[in-house]
Order: sequence, then structure tokens, then C-alpha cells
Amino acid sequence: MRTFHWIPGWCRLAFLLLLLVGVRPVLALQGLTGVHDPSTIIKEGNTYWTFATGDGIYSLYSTDLVNWQPGPRAVFPNKAYPGWINGKVPGFQGTFWAPDCIYMNGKYYLYYSCSTFGSSVSAIGLVTNVTLDPTSPNYKWVDQGEVISTNAGSNVNAIDPALFKDSDGKVWFSYGSYWSGLRVLELDPSTGKPINGSSTTQFSVVNGDPEAAFLTKHGNYYYIFFNRGACCRGVSSTYVILVGRSTSPTGPFLDQNGVNLNQNGGTTVLASSGRYVGPGHAGLLEENGVTYFSHHYYDSYDNGAPKLGLAQLTWSATGWPSVSRNWVTPGRYSIKNQSSALVWNTLNCSGEAGKAVEQNVASGLNCQLWDLTALGNGDYKITSAQGGLTAGVANCAEEAGALLQLDAYKTQGCQQFHLDRAADGTFVWSALNGNRVIGVPGGASTAGTQLALANYTGAAAQRWVVATPDVSTASKAGQKLPGVSIFPVPAARTGFTLELGELCASTAVTVELFNLQGQAVVRQTLERPQARQQVATSLAPGLYLVRVRQGVRQFSQTLVVH
Repeated sequence: MRTFHWIPGWCRLAFLLLLLVGVRPVLALQGLTGVHDPSTIIKEGNTYWTFATGDGIYSLYSTDLVNWQPGPRAVFPNKAYPGWINGKVPGFQGTFWAPDCIYMNGKYYLYYSCSTFGSSVSAIGLVTNVTLDPTSPNYKWVDQGEVISTNAGSNVNAIDPALFKDSDGKVWFSYGSYWSGLRVLELDPSTGKPINGSSTTQFSVVNGDPEAAFLTKHGNYYYIFFNRGACCRGVSSTYVILVGRSTSPTGPFLDQNGVNLNQNGGTTVLASSGRYVGPGHAGLLEENGVTYFSHHYYDSYDNGAPKLGLAQLTWSATGWPSVSRNWVTPGRYSIKNQSSALVWNTLNCSGEAGKAVEQNVASGLNCQLWDLTALGNGDYKITSAQGGLTAGVANCAEEAGALLQLDAYKTQGCQQFHLDRAADGTFVWSALNGNRVIGVPGGASTAGTQLALANYTGAAAQRWVVATPDVSTASKAGQKLPGVSIFPVPAARTGFTLELGELCASTAVTVELFNLQGQAVVRQTLERPQARQQVATSLAPGLYLVRVRQGVRQFSQTLVVH
């Protein structure tokens, strides 16, 4: 046995308490995201679950992958865990480590580890349930007993179980920590236990003090993700997540440089960066063409509290994984509200400091296009294409109701926003000064409503579609029509006057008015435009978008009609 990174029990307990209590709001995701050693996220119905280290087996759940809440009860409440455990692991106190969950045979198989600090006297057990929903009358965890155990003389440690079901129906089980490293063996898919009992062949696949294995397959290769370094030390943790691959689930696994993982190989996919310290315990959730990379990290902005992290995993042309917290590639985009279908817009299509950032009918103009600059780890600066000023929170306020406006960029948290991807493919923007999200106040569908911060509720008014602008629209938006003005403002129901300036001697001009639903209610073509042109209308009072087009150039302005 070797002396390794486990910290004293009272410190480990302190970390478990931090799962539930944080001194500052989280600055990514929403809700209560404190967690350590999260299992692979598993979905039942419309709810996502992850199980984690904690008394009686802790859990979190979410309906949108953004807002997470603690499960209403532990798997083994009030230390009512199976009696066989104390016989295998003397001194066990009811804090279960690093569970994992898989669905097969119409049931959920939940594997968990029991151990004592700095010891290989450990056991992995199994419970099953037909549902993960604690409100269901069928909810009941059934003890299936021991899966595998180790003792003081073992050269492997029975903790950190992980499951993988292959396309051929075979089920593979990985486990281990330090000592001689990580093991992989086959399970009987009907029982969830080793296929040949205690005589089942075990394959050593990773050495060099690894932990937290996770096995998966992509294309023709099997990939094993794992950790090296020190966990459980808050901001002093040195955990990194590495990977290797093989053509067989039993190895040998090689890293990107061809080094065997049993010879200290491993390609790093996620390490400490910014506030995200010591990432560990990888898992993958594939849904709607996107691969979510779940893990825990220690938040340096919150005294090193362990929290749930979700990043995006993509694959290179040569079949190697890459992990990033940036969900959107830097570039120019429109940002549309899921509820109102209106887009981010600057007031009066102006790029001046202090102008409101509002929602309005899409016109394709520069004042509705935004340059996203990645600041790292899923944080972005959002700059208006109309003038180059940055969207931020007025007066750097943190409270709900604080309004968005343009200003010169000063590297402040109120001008920086974290982007999370919801399960339906929309995005949630949260301000770095306080973690409140950008939304449309009251869920309004009215054009001209200024955007504001809000406490996250999961409402569609707080969800955004980030889209690359249409090429033809962007081309038009890039060529502004000069010398145009409208008066009076507000306008009468019967019409208004266009000041066209030099356009009066030019080619035909098209004038369009759009209502809040984006419908064209007026469309007139002025074949021989005059310097001042009357536009006759018959409009109901309200807010409209006026668009004046000449060739590929255009002018746009919101107009109030009394």
C-alpha cells in the first residue's frame, strides 16, 4: 500500500458540507450545484439525474440541464444502508463515494463504493430501482449486494465504479484508485455482477496513480477517461482529466502520442483553468447531436467549493476528444428570444453609450447583430455591431430588474456573461456579477421592451437562440442607407414624413412598416422620391418598425404611432 492524496476525514467532511452551503452564488449553471464525484448523467422522462458522494448517496436533478436541485431523499436515508457493508468495510460511517448509474433490463442499476480513508479495505455494491422518481409509488431501492471488494492485502482498490454497455450488449465495468491502478472487467448483463463471479478476468488498463475511470466508445475506438493528481483540496487540488483509446474495451489503451496508459501515458482533456480548479470524475451524456461532458470542479470564486460542471465534448477528424466550456464559437450572431421570437436590438438602432438593449422585430440591421468574444471557460463579451460598444448591466447592478444597455468595455463582470446550453438547444446568459440571467421582463412579447436581469425560472423568456445571420441579410445590414430621417415622432395614425435628402435624385426607394408580429402592414415603392416624402397610412396606435430600402442599402427605425 502507498501513502497517497486522501486528506483527513474531517477535511473530507468539510467538503461534503460545502456541497449544500456556499458563501457566494455559483457563477455557472443555476440552483444548488454543489456536488463531488458526479455519476454519468442519466435521464428518465423529462428529468436528468446525477448521483454523487454523500451520506446515503447524494443526488441532483434537473429538467433542463441548467437549474439543478438536490434530490428529495438519499438512496439510503438515515444511514439505513445494507448490513453486509459493515462486515466488508469495518468502520464505514455511511458516506458513500462516487456512484454510477445505468439503465438495463427495465431497471436502474446504481453502483456505489464504500471505503475508509487511505485504505484499500473497500467494497462496491449495487441497488436497483424501476424508477428514479421519488414521487412514484413504485420508487424503491432494492439491495443486490456486493459486486466486488478488496482488502488490506489487495493490489487494487474497489472504489469509483463506472459502467458502459457496448453495442453488442456486453456490459463493461471499470473501477479502481491508486495502488495498481484501474481495472476493467465484464459484467453479466442480467445480474449486473461479474460475469464469472470471483474468477472473472480483470484487465489492468491504467497505472500512475489514476482514479475515476469512465469508459465509452466512439467510432471504432474505446476511450477511457480518468484522473491523475490530488483531489479534495479545494483550490489546491491538482486533479486533471486525461484520456486514452484502444480498439478493445480491455486495452491496451494508448494516448495521442502512442504512450500506453500502463506506462504513465494519458492525453489531457481538461485541467484547471480560471475559477475551475481540479476537474474530475468525467461522464458523457449524448443528446440531440450534442455531447455534454459532466464533471466536478473546485470553484476558486467560492472558497474552493466542489460543484457540477457541464462542458461540450467534440471529436477531431482523427477521433480524439476535445472538451470546452465555450458552447458558441466566437463570431457575429443574432440573439432571438425563445418566447417572443424578437431579437436583441439597440434602442433607435443607435450604437451610442447608454442606449437600451431591447428586443425588437428582426430586420437584419447592424443594431441587431452582436459580436461574441470568448473570454474563456464559457464567458463572453457581447459587442454591438452598430458602433462597437458592449452590452452590460446599467450601473453594474446585480439585483433582479437591472437593465441592459450599451457602454464602453471596461473588463467589468457586469459586461461579461456566462453561456449555458439548455437541454432544448437554447442558451441562457448569466451575468458574472451575481449570476442572474438575461430575460424579457414579465415575459413580454412587445417590441421595444428593454432586457433585464432576473432570477432564473427556466421560462422561455430567459432562453435565447444564438444564430449566425443569413448571408444575404448580413450583406444588406452591412450597408447603411445614409441621410434618412422620420418625423414627427411619435407619428399620427394617418402617416408621417420621410426626409430622404440626396436620395430624391436617386433610384426607387421602398418603404415598409412591420408590426410586433413581424408582419408587413405597409409597403410602398417610391419610383421618383422627393426630398421630403409623405407616407400615408392607416395604422392602429402602437410600436412599428420602419424600413427604407434602396438596392442593398437600408435604414431602419422603430416608430411609435399615437
